Amino acid sequence: MTAKVMPMQINPHGIELIKRFEGFRGTAYLCPAGYWTIGYGHTSMAGPPEVKRGMKMTRAEAAKVLARDVEGFADGVRGFLRRDLSENQFSALVSFAFNVGLGALRSSSVLKAVNKGDFEAVPRRLNLWIKGGGRILPGLQKRRAAEGNLFMMPDGLGLMAAALPQVAPIEIEAMDEARGLVEQLVGKDAAQSTTVWGAVIGGLAGAFGFVKDALYEFQDIAYYLPLPPKWMAIGIGLVIVGAATYWIISERIAKSRDDAL
Repeated sequence: MTAKVMPMQINPHGIELIKRFEGFRGTAYLCPAGYWTIGYGHTSMAGPPEVKRGMKMTRAEAAKVLARDVEGFADGVRGFLRRDLSENQFSALVSFAFNVGLGALRSSSVLKAVNKGDFEAVPRRLNLWIKGGGRILPGLQKRRAAEGNLFMMPDGLGLMAAALPQVAPIEIEAMDEARGLVEQLVGKDAAQSTTVWGAVIGGLAGAFGFVKDALYEFQDIAYYLPLPPKWMAIGIGLVIVGAATYWIISERIAKSRDDAL
């Protein structure tokens, strides 16, 4: 008896990529094309639920709707393929189709390259689809780069959305949180010190560099982090800051004692 071959499926890396670039909206809104949209880019054209003005949706509900919507696109992509693909390759194509539409994928040079087996050309072909309204859109550039990277990534690795295409810079809110924690650790006066804040900024910058390099080196790592990479970086940075601050204060106390002798 011949074993049943499972059809190609979109994997968690592809789902997270779509979530990152579609973004979540809990209240229905009109997209630029004039369609009511909600959740992770869901419209009535993709199937139920029908989206109407004033409609609301939680992230959990949106994730379930997205899973149904994505499977519809996955079915379409399977029908266009003339060769087997890896999970990452298939997931990248489904993300692309979800963004541009199945009709656009079917007539694209991306699909032609895939069906010819010219996989090396796929990221380059994806990068042709970066315009909206006749101009290049940075968001589409980032998405196509992410899809291209995922397509070329062996299945043993995945391209986590949090690392695409780079770790975001520290936001003001995060810095405010860090400032509050530093004040609790070393006192308000010490927290105003430029020396201490030099250590804060240096520690956080170093931590972000470390996390960024780690995410690129081990693409799956973000799936196993207990917190989002930004907050992991801040946590690591605060440990560095704490150690640096302790050393700075110890040195100042020792110097004060020496001066008193």
